[in-house]
Amino acid sequence: MAKDTVVGIYIDPQTGDTLPCVSLPSVELEGKVLPKFKRYFKEWTRLRNAVYVTYPYALSASRVMNQINQELVGVTDKAKRKAIIHSHEADLKKNFTSKISNLSVYQGKVLMKLIRRQTGNNCYEIIQEYKGNLTALFWQSVAVVFGSSLKQDYDAEGEDQALEAIAQDVAKMYGQH
Repeated sequence: MAKDTVVGIYIDPQTGDTLPCVSLPSVELEGKVLPKFKRYFKEWTRLRNAVYVTYPYALSASRVMNQINQELVGVTDKAKRKAIIHSHEADLKKNFTSKISNLSVYQGKVLMKLIRRQTGNNCYEIIQEYKGNLTALFWQSVAVVFGSSLKQDYDAEGEDQALEAIAQDVAKMYGQH
């Protein structure tokens, strides 16, 4: 003897399609997260948080560099170039010194990578361009003492793939695509 099964239906309000609707018993899964996944998630969360904190600074640095470069077009007089750079440097110091000095070393490394991503130049090249070789060498030495380098590369397809994915998500928040 065949047993009849009663099945509920759902009618899609947009298409008018009639679909079967069945309630299934709930299922509970238990398991342990492997240590390597815990470590990966912890590192990813740390990176994500660092990008959220430093991304606005990288954007500002990029904007200021673009503005400086526009103002320097056609200016060959060294004194005028220096005055233009100095005026922007004073604004940057006023607006960002206290904020950036509170970053951790890790956040500083992420900021340097994001600046490289935004501008196409590493921090060493930027300092060298605007402040000279000696200043760039000094700050490179400071970075090395803290286990970093101003000459960091940015490889969106390789080692910086996770940073790139997070940066793209954050860029959407700032209306960039």
